Amino acid sequence: MDVILLERIAKLGQMGETVKVRDGFARNYLLPQGKALRANEANKKRFETERATLEARNLERKSEAQKVADVLGGKSFVVVRAAGETGQLYGSVAARDIIDALAAAGFNIGRNQVDLNNPIKTIGLHDVTLHLHSEVEITIQLNVARSADEAERQLKGETLTSADAIYGVDEDALRPEDFFDPDADGDSDEE
Repeated sequence: MDVILLERIAKLGQMGETVKVRDGFARNYLLPQGKALRANEANKKRFETERATLEARNLERKSEAQKVADVLGGKSFVVVRAAGETGQLYGSVAARDIIDALAAAGFNIGRNQVDLNNPIKTIGLHDVTLHLHSEVEITIQLNVARSADEAERQLKGETLTSADAIYGVDEDALRPEDFFDPDADGDSDEE
């Protein structure tokens, strides 16, 4: 089916272009979302009369998305989850969890704007791409940790060990004297 694009769509075309797409894609996505019109003479005339309005609306949306991108760009968001000693999460962090973390910080982002091909299943720092507009895309950092303290240490670049995760103990700071007294002779009998 031939359609006239009403906005720029990645990997498909620019606003005003007539492109050939599969019938199901047009009927189920492009037409209901208002992203395209069927390519016939009446719709071509309609598009030409509304072109200035559509371009102005697209430019306004792009500038709003760019403002949000300027504020969000490079920020880090913490998600606290339970995990095993190897850093494997008991569950995962999905797009909905990222949206909840952004909403807690005061940002209203749609689920379809989060580019997450696979859920996050390990603790650590993860880069997540957000598509705020067809022409505006940014990357945020998601800090997945077991606790807020662990998240701070991850941001500083400290490596976390299994003892840190389980006991909250820094293994490098432990000394042999912390476990046994070298002066003790092993006898518990006192004279």
